[in-house]
Amino acid sequence: LEDYVSEKLTLSSVLEVSVETITDANIQTLRNLPWNFLKKLMVLNNTARNTHYTTGTSADETQLNPTNIGDMFTDIKIDSNQSINPLDVVTTLFLSSDCLLQQQIMLKMSMCQFALPLLLPDYRSDNCVLLQWVLREIVKKWRPQSLESCKGFKEENLAVTSMPTISFVRLGNCTLSKSKLLNDVLSSLQQQNNFFIHHNMQCGNVPRRISDGLVEICWYLPCGKKKLDAFPEAFAITNLRGDARSKSIQFEFMRKISTAVFVFVESIDKSIYKSLSSIDKSETQYFFILSSQNSKEKVTLDYLKKLATNLQLEPKHLLRKSNQMNEADFVRKVQETIKDVLKRSSIMKNVEEMAVVARELKIQVDEDDEKCSEARMHAEEITSKIQNVGDYKKKVLPLQGNILKELAQLEKEMHRLRKHGHKPFEEYKCDLENKIMKLREKQNQYEPSEGILSFITALVDKSTEERHYFLKWMKFFLDTVARENLSDLREKYKTQYKGSQDHDTELTELDQKIADSSLGLEHFMREIGQIYEAESLLIDKGKLTDAQIQFAHLANVAAELMLEGYPLEIIDGDASHVPVRWVTDVLKQLKTKMGNSSRIRVITVLGVQSTGKSTLLNTMFGLQFAVSSGRCTRGAFMLLIRVKEGFRKILSCDFLLVIDTEGLKSPELAKLDDSYEHDNELATLVVGLSDITLINMAMENSTEMKDILQIVVHAFLRMKETGKKPNCQFVHQNVGDVSAHDQNMRDRKLLLEQLNEMTKAAAKMEKKDSYSKFSDVMEYDAEKDNWYIPGLWHGIPPMASVNTGYSENVYELKRSLFKTLKQKKQRSLDILEFNEWVKSLWNAVKYENFIFNFRNSLVADAYNQLCINYAEWEWEFRKNMHCWLLEAENRIHNQLESELGGFFQALKAEAYEKLQNEEKKMLEKLENYFQSNGANVHLVERYRETFFKSANLLKTELEGHVLNKCEETLNICKSVVKFDKVQSEARETIEKEVTRLLNTCRNSERNLDSEQLIEMFEKMWRKTLSEKNFIKIEKQNIEHCVYVQLRRNLQNKAGQIQQKLNKAKNLHSFGEKHFVLQKSHLNITWFARVHEWFTHETASLVEKETEALVETCTEFVSGKLISKLDYDDEYSRELLHIVENRIQRAEFEKFQTTSEYECDVKLHICGMSVRFFQEMHDRFVEEHDPVQHLERMKPTYLSLFQDSYSEKDQCQKRAKQFCDLCLQPALLDYVHKHLGLEIIQDISDSPKFIQYNSRFFFQFTILKDMLERGEFDAYLKYISNYEQYVKKWIIKQVEHRYTRDVKIADVEKRCLSVIIQKVKKAVDRTMSDETIETVFEFLEKLCNILEKDIVISKESLGLILFENQENIEQFSINIHHYIDDMEATLISEFEKTSNVTEKLTKLPIKPQDVFFKNIFGCGKQCPFCKVPCEAGGEGHEHHFASVHRPQGLGRYRDLLTNKLVPEICSTSVNSEHQFRNIETGLTFHPYKDYRKYYPDWEIQGDQSIEASDYWKYVMAQFNK
Repeated sequence: LEDYVSEKLTLSSVLEVSVETITDANIQTLRNLPWNFLKKLMVLNNTARNTHYTTGTSADETQLNPTNIGDMFTDIKIDSNQSINPLDVVTTLFLSSDCLLQQQIMLKMSMCQFALPLLLPDYRSDNCVLLQWVLREIVKKWRPQSLESCKGFKEENLAVTSMPTISFVRLGNCTLSKSKLLNDVLSSLQQQNNFFIHHNMQCGNVPRRISDGLVEICWYLPCGKKKLDAFPEAFAITNLRGDARSKSIQFEFMRKISTAVFVFVESIDKSIYKSLSSIDKSETQYFFILSSQNSKEKVTLDYLKKLATNLQLEPKHLLRKSNQMNEADFVRKVQETIKDVLKRSSIMKNVEEMAVVARELKIQVDEDDEKCSEARMHAEEITSKIQNVGDYKKKVLPLQGNILKELAQLEKEMHRLRKHGHKPFEEYKCDLENKIMKLREKQNQYEPSEGILSFITALVDKSTEERHYFLKWMKFFLDTVARENLSDLREKYKTQYKGSQDHDTELTELDQKIADSSLGLEHFMREIGQIYEAESLLIDKGKLTDAQIQFAHLANVAAELMLEGYPLEIIDGDASHVPVRWVTDVLKQLKTKMGNSSRIRVITVLGVQSTGKSTLLNTMFGLQFAVSSGRCTRGAFMLLIRVKEGFRKILSCDFLLVIDTEGLKSPELAKLDDSYEHDNELATLVVGLSDITLINMAMENSTEMKDILQIVVHAFLRMKETGKKPNCQFVHQNVGDVSAHDQNMRDRKLLLEQLNEMTKAAAKMEKKDSYSKFSDVMEYDAEKDNWYIPGLWHGIPPMASVNTGYSENVYELKRSLFKTLKQKKQRSLDILEFNEWVKSLWNAVKYENFIFNFRNSLVADAYNQLCINYAEWEWEFRKNMHCWLLEAENRIHNQLESELGGFFQALKAEAYEKLQNEEKKMLEKLENYFQSNGANVHLVERYRETFFKSANLLKTELEGHVLNKCEETLNICKSVVKFDKVQSEARETIEKEVTRLLNTCRNSERNLDSEQLIEMFEKMWRKTLSEKNFIKIEKQNIEHCVYVQLRRNLQNKAGQIQQKLNKAKNLHSFGEKHFVLQKSHLNITWFARVHEWFTHETASLVEKETEALVETCTEFVSGKLISKLDYDDEYSRELLHIVENRIQRAEFEKFQTTSEYECDVKLHICGMSVRFFQEMHDRFVEEHDPVQHLERMKPTYLSLFQDSYSEKDQCQKRAKQFCDLCLQPALLDYVHKHLGLEIIQDISDSPKFIQYNSRFFFQFTILKDMLERGEFDAYLKYISNYEQYVKKWIIKQVEHRYTRDVKIADVEKRCLSVIIQKVKKAVDRTMSDETIETVFEFLEKLCNILEKDIVISKESLGLILFENQENIEQFSINIHHYIDDMEATLISEFEKTSNVTEKLTKLPIKPQDVFFKNIFGCGKQCPFCKVPCEAGGEGHEHHFASVHRPQGLGRYRDLLTNKLVPEICSTSVNSEHQFRNIETGLTFHPYKDYRKYYPDWEIQGDQSIEASDYWKYVMAQFNK
């Protein structure tokens, strides 16, 4: 091990498969000893500690001859140069191994019931190390006798479990073997274990060279049976190797951690007395075990008397082994003594607490390593947030819940098409594809949680060693949490089960919680896989830009982990799903890292649950697949084992891939309808991937296993030819009889006959008569491929060691597997070939067989009623959020600048809560509707999920809107802060000058008349403005700003575009007129160009789309203009982004527009926007210029100056100014903001609201209106540009109502009345506050009361407070009076205003937009007849219309007659007719297969439906 002093030995190198792995050659050199120890330990062989080796000549070869007969009776001494004490081997290995290997060695030693190193001495120095980290993996189950009656048990990690510690040390030489006595004491009568190496064991008498000072630890754990347990409770035992006198640090450490210390002494002399007399008084008890030495007995007893006081010795503390006492009696005596100690024990410590003691004694602790500590902190940061495992998984790991299960089902349904009903298969597949995409988009919309991001960061950023530490810490903390959760749930389950007759529901819930309580590294890796899958799919579909890609590197990280020995989940057991993209991309990355050394052989284990499959693999290959801990394997995991260079040629591979699977016939899954299918999928996939499949059978499960084999046989027969036959090995567990192979010959024959019968039956069913026996499907030899393995444990756990027979038989099986692999005729697979196997096999599994949209009148009525109700609930949701938003905006405006940040965060939290409450109300209404017994509700049950999803989408939409508006308001406040500050400073300056002038005038000896006062004021005003350098806001050239953004946006375009931009520096010349489409804007083929010349079809469609795009951009710019913000370059970037998004949409890309089109459209839109943005900027500058601001306030200051000089009573005037300057603007703003909501409510309460109540009624109303008008132009606009027509129609309807039927002033009055009442109540409430003494306090309280309703200008308020010393009571009375006057004035103003259109356009909440959104829906039109989609809610995935129209309305013509097509879509999709258009590339395509191009549309194929009389009339009336 000299090579591993600095470069440590790694776990992966130890687990490498080599010739030595399956060779039983004798150990012939010292160099082989550590490798032999590791080889045997990894397969749990109890003989691993045998370090005896031979030099090449065996005893059989030594012949008796006359020269050596005389030496027969001579003492033979062992040559220590040819032997090594096993403890030296253990010590050296721990010093030479890395952190992972140390933990694995410790775990395997624990399973073999070997004592474990606690304090490890370093032979290179006098230091020692406490192995706290290395002990972290050890988890044990035991049952204290106190839990025997309730059959309870404990399952805990021993490193963190506090219990008494009994220590054993030796002082001086001693003939009594301490370690042997310990083994006897800890062993029960039924089973003898050699926990500690002692002299009587092989090589135990070889002198130790480097392991003196080693402190070993083991734990006694009872099974709960009094007759079997040596001790009733658990405790730890530590044992010091060597003389304690020379190991004072170790001795001191053991004294401090121990409940009792047993000291072995032959006799006590002066030096031993000195060592013992230095011991401080403590709670630790000391016991002396004396062997019989009569000559020194008196001296020993004298020293003990001296020590008695300090060590608190009593007669019972002396245990003497006399020559007359046999060993069994002495052992029993020691046991009784320890039991007595345990009854009175007060010192309870775990390894973590021992580490504290070690640090006090300057003993190094392995866990204090910097990398280990940092990894622990990182892992603890993630896991410390786990309270409830189920809730944590939903919050932190959301992608692997119901979404993933739904995805898995949809993917399988894509292949099996079981539920297609009467739908055409391709149509149904398109539906499923869309659902999958939606779910992937939904997954991608989830922002990865803080926990998962932190986990990814650790995997990516940490070094290999740090990553190992981190993952181990994660495993430790997660297992701890899972155990605690599981323990609590099991306890609850046990309590409920006792009264199970009344608690069936509770038991079912607990069952689910127990199933959900599993939480391990695999869940975090599964989440990473789903994040990667969702992103990758969206990348492939072109739905993510390069800038949005965040997780493309995750597959590389997973590949690195696999090479480092970590398993990768290949089948998600919870969803029965293979994340194909994730797995295959990881395997591709593996190939990159492996290079040419990438050939693999695959070994898989299958079996019924809890038959020891994972343990079998762990024993065979030294692995660490999860076993027990309350978490059986779910799904399937694959793990790589490297093959050593010299063995690769023999095995024809570079790596072994081992696949561990969950147990089949799981009780948890048995109650599910598809449990058989789940087992079928799992078994088929893993068997198909394997070179060798181990069928693990416990004797009691053999019948169930036959069912599984039948599944596998059927699955293989149903699939296409796979090209290979895996080898099948049957492993019969728990069969220990040496005659098992012969005794079970008849059973093997019977099993083979049954397997052959299964194969024949399956072949007949699958019409593959060429298969007649099991070996036709799999490689199987009944004599060679059956293995009988005894039970795992030798004795009764938890103190049982691994059965050597188990280990040896598994080793023989392993040798046989390698022999089988060597004889394999089929070549091994490259990792990329294996990758293809995974994909093709999973597809084959999904193909195995393990409604058309019918809408009659009843369904249509029921659906329409649902839509009406949903629209009502949706508006209620929207209205409540609009009202909340208006209040929130007011509160933001009314906040102090310093408090904005904290307030905004609180407001966001309030918004989330409000949204959740409103969503909950809406979902409850939906649920109640579907649960009600209303007319035909059951007919729309299939739409339940669509409307629930729509509610969720509505919440998401409103969430975005509310937060954006709040943020926009916050930005307005922040953006004007600096300007307000400048204005405030200017006001303060002018107010000081006014006050100074006022004092000067008052102190003047002569009285000044009005003209003189005005003259002096004017002089002061001019002087102040000229002397004070008030900061001015410079106006920007917005045209230049927009032009710069446009250039940047198009900088990657061709030189032709750059030339066009160079010529187009004056943006004002663009966007003034209607956009004109040029020939150079379209890139179409010669044939399509000819077609276009005749039809102008493409140009017409592009013009329509461009018009809609310009309209959208105009609305965006108009919205910005209404706001009070200054221009920002972000607006131009956002505007250009809108254009790009529209051009890149699939329905736009089909037009094949050129870069020149993009450039011209952007120039047109930027030119249009420049004028608006310049106006916006100029207005902002004007409003915030300090000098102009002062000039606006000048008349008020002059008035205040004059009144103050004249000492007039200003109370009335001040009250009027408050109403005019403060309240009136605020009230007008309130009316302006609330008018939209009031109009909507007003229309909703009117009889005509039915036309906006559902899409069905709206279509009826609009068609009736066109019919009554009888204008062809209206029909043309309706058909050509449906969206624009509907928008304009709604605006006209609203305008018509408020110009003819109802006065808009009446609605404004209602709004004003509401806020006036609130203001009056606020004034009264403020007046009643007796603590208010000044006008300032009065106005401050009034503003606070009204902060949610109105925003009072702080500038105007400052004017009112300037030199204001008025009487509060009179001031408030005057306000009351002037409020009434102000109300009358405002009402008069409302009635004068007649321009309804302008008013509606400027409203923040536009009624026309709300109604449009409500009835327009998704806005999609049938690709053939242009009928609008009638599907309700935002969440629908497919569009439909109850009645389609003649396709001529969609511009379809008969090629021969050139007449518009009169047939409707419902007939065409059920016929043999064909169509062609731009989407088909002008080639003919059958109507039946329309879903190839229009997968989102469901057109009911019913030839009985005819075009309605309405459209017959229209086509006849306007026929030419």
